[in-house]
Amino acid sequence: MQTFADVVSLRDQLKSARRDGRRIAFVPTMGNLHEGHLTLVRKAREHADLVVVSIFVNPMQFERADDLNNYPRTLDDDLSKLNGEGVEFVFTPTPEVMYPDGLDKQTFVEVPGLSHMLEGASRPGHFRGVSTIVTKLFNIVQPDVACFGEKDFQQLAVIQKMVTDLAMDIEVIGVPTVREMDGLAMSSRNTRLTLSERQRAPVLARTMRWVGSQLRGGRQDYTSLIEDAQDQLRAADLEPDDIFIRDANTLQLANEESSKVVVLMAAHLGQVRLIDNITVELSSSANDGEEE
Repeated sequence: MQTFADVVSLRDQLKSARRDGRRIAFVPTMGNLHEGHLTLVRKAREHADLVVVSIFVNPMQFERADDLNNYPRTLDDDLSKLNGEGVEFVFTPTPEVMYPDGLDKQTFVEVPGLSHMLEGASRPGHFRGVSTIVTKLFNIVQPDVACFGEKDFQQLAVIQKMVTDLAMDIEVIGVPTVREMDGLAMSSRNTRLTLSERQRAPVLARTMRWVGSQLRGGRQDYTSLIEDAQDQLRAADLEPDDIFIRDANTLQLANEESSKVVVLMAAHLGQVRLIDNITVELSSSANDGEEE
């Protein structure tokens, strides 16, 4: 495994690989790797001859400086895990490498619509930061395929639309969420939970699955369903943040033509914001529910 901190050296190696006809897969991460990330690496391996992983905590997608500063950084452990997976190249740039003129002078990429709804409405600029850094990384690596986790459902949708709109010759693959034994979606932020918080955290996934079962059973009163879900979270001392029920294909409000919806959930537990989602096939095409 080779590790690169600068763009030129990585590009030189990848140019050589392409001349040899090797297919390249890419997995962008912010480090603090867990089994979910390694699952992305394994999926990438299925689609290419060599795998490139980036580790970069992107300041452009953080709203608050304290959230950026507190993000777990475990580079040595991350490299050990990637080496164990047989990853060929790891890119570990600094902010100075990725944003040499600073964030204020950085050209940005923004996907209209998708970037400003749902999660984007409550976190202004977040998806601009995501789409900008992913575009830049795509330009550096120039992969044939890139793998992203479905846990960040809206992020995946943003990236897929960006790739389509900008005519990037990259296959974007969504990989199902990897969960702990108790159902909690794996996340780098989980390491910041206290023992007591960790024991309560699976309530988010359980509540989400309950919402899914209600929808599969034909329940259409979305507003009251969301309120019931919020009550369940509060009963376990989780503070509901966002709960949305949307058309899984468009992320717009579900309507009578929606055959599949996605339940997007976020809640605060201590200092950690947990997110999760589930897609649900509706048993009936009739769907006149509203959402708050």
